[in-house]
Amino acid sequence: MAEALPECYHGAMTKKECEELLGRKNKDGAYLIRESETIQGALCLCVYMKKVVYTYRILQAHNGNYTLLTTGGLQETYFKTLGDLIRNYKRRNQGLAIHLRYAVKRKTPRLIQPPRRLDIRPGVSAGVSAAEAGGRLVALPEEENDYENDPSSDYVEVLPD
Repeated sequence: MAEALPECYHGAMTKKECEELLGRKNKDGAYLIRESETIQGALCLCVYMKKVVYTYRILQAHNGNYTLLTTGGLQETYFKTLGDLIRNYKRRNQGLAIHLRYAVKRKTPRLIQPPRRLDIRPGVSAGVSAAEAGGRLVALPEEENDYENDPSSDYVEVLPD
């Protein structure tokens, strides 16, 4: 079963947007979690204290546990869920600039939507708009993508040794 995202998770958000949002809250210990702009797959725990936003990287291990990225020589602590990580850092003296106090909640809940079925009806050709198809989904022809030559692709060409 998939883990529910904490209410302080904001998804893709720039550092600037995060700083503005926490600045409007203007409470020491206000925090949120967002996706990292620089490390793919990493999250950022952002905490406000005295008009400064401190950002801590959250990494997920291969076994699914979460940890804050630590600096040289510090012991890493792993947590089963983001909720467990948050509960730990709500306690004082856990290594953050200030302990977590006020979750900055997202305005709309993040819901995982079940996959929608394609409605393929006779007489409706692929490629028509949703309005033309009566608001229903229609199957579109599969595109051929050249991932090897697409600079924005996550696919890389692996050459033999």
